[in-house]
Amino acid sequence: MQKKNAQPLSDALSDFFNENNVLRVKLAQQRVVRGWNELLGEGISQYTGNIYFNRDTLYVHLTSAVLRAELMMIKEDLIKKLNGYAELPVVKDIVFR
Repeated sequence: MQKKNAQPLSDALSDFFNENNVLRVKLAQQRVVRGWNELLGEGISQYTGNIYFNRDTLYVHLTSAVLRAELMMIKEDLIKKLNGYAELPVVKDIVFR
């Protein structure tokens, strides 16, 4: 016996995420943090420490000053790639520490 307002679980979850913008942004931010190592590769991830968001800024702790300087030169491209990976424009700035 089906209820009148029955719908597939995928549709219900899709509606839930579309209605809850804060949750959708938080999930996109988590995709960015996970995607850092995938997009930049194993070489850069060896020198990467803590990665976290504060407001719309991504903070990345690096152990190499040379790598920090290189990444600062391509910061705009990184922001575009990370936002594309997250499927939402959640990264406004990146701070390398």
